[in-house]
Amino acid sequence: MATNGFRLALVQMAVSANKKDNITKAVRLIREAASAGAKLVALPECFNCPYGTSYFADYSEKVPGPSTEALSKAAAENKVFLIGGSIPEEEQGKYYNSCSVFDPEGKTIAKYRKLHLFDIDVPGRITFKESDVLSPGNQLAVIDTPYCKVGIGICYDIRFAELAQIYNGRGCKLLVYPGAFNMTTGPAHWELLQKGRALDNQLYVATVSPARDESASYIAWGHSTAINPWGEVIAKADADEKIVYADIDPGYVDDVRAQIPIGSQRRSDLYEVKG
Repeated sequence: MATNGFRLALVQMAVSANKKDNITKAVRLIREAASAGAKLVALPECFNCPYGTSYFADYSEKVPGPSTEALSKAAAENKVFLIGGSIPEEEQGKYYNSCSVFDPEGKTIAKYRKLHLFDIDVPGRITFKESDVLSPGNQLAVIDTPYCKVGIGICYDIRFAELAQIYNGRGCKLLVYPGAFNMTTGPAHWELLQKGRALDNQLYVATVSPARDESASYIAWGHSTAINPWGEVIAKADADEKIVYADIDPGYVDDVRAQIPIGSQRRSDLYEVKG
C-alpha cells in the first residue's frame, strides 16, 4: 500500500428496537474496529433504531443529542475518524435522515442529511415513501482526512450518479454510503450501483448496511461492501453482523486515472455536471 493508505472499517451491526442497546453496541464495535487498526470507521443507516416511517418520529432526537454525543466520545477515545451512519434527526418540527461525522478528537466535522428520499413503488414487491415523514437535506459533505477526501451519501443517494461526480470533482477518492437496501433492490442493484459509481469516477466506494433481521418490518439486504477504482470487490460481508475491513490506497486512485484518463477526456464543451 502507499504511505497514505489506511484501513477502513464498515460496521454491519444488528439493530434492535432498543435505542440504548444499539448505541452501546455501536460504541463497542467502534472500539473493536479501532483495535484492529481502522483509522476510519463507518456505521450503517439508522444504526440506533429500526428503519421505517413508523419509527422515525418516535426515535428522532436533536443533533447534538444522546446518539451523536456517544459517537463523539467513541471517536475521541479510539482516535478514529467516525462516519456515524445515520439517525432520525428532529429540528424545528421536521425530520431528517442525518449522518454526523467526527474527527479523532471527537469534534463534529460534518453533518449530512439524506438528499434523495426513498420513495418507490415496485408493484407486488415493495412500496416505501420516506417523504411521508422525512424532509430532504440540501448540502453535500466532503470530509478532509490526512489520507484523502471522503464524500458522504446515504442509501438511495447512490442511485444519483451526479452526486458522486460532484464529489469526484471536489477531490474525493473515497465515497461512503451508509445504506439499508431491501430484499428486492438489494440483490438486484446494491453491488451493481457501487461498481458503477466506482468505475464512473475511478475511486473507492464503500457501503454500510445494518445486518439482516428477518423478523423486522423492513428487512435489510446486508452485504456491506468496499469496491476499488477498478470496479473490484475488495471486502464484503454476508447478511450477518460483522465488521468488514478494507485497506484503502488513495495512490491507486491516481494510478487508475493515469491508465484510463477519462477525467481529461470529458467533452466539457458539450456537457458538464455542475455542483
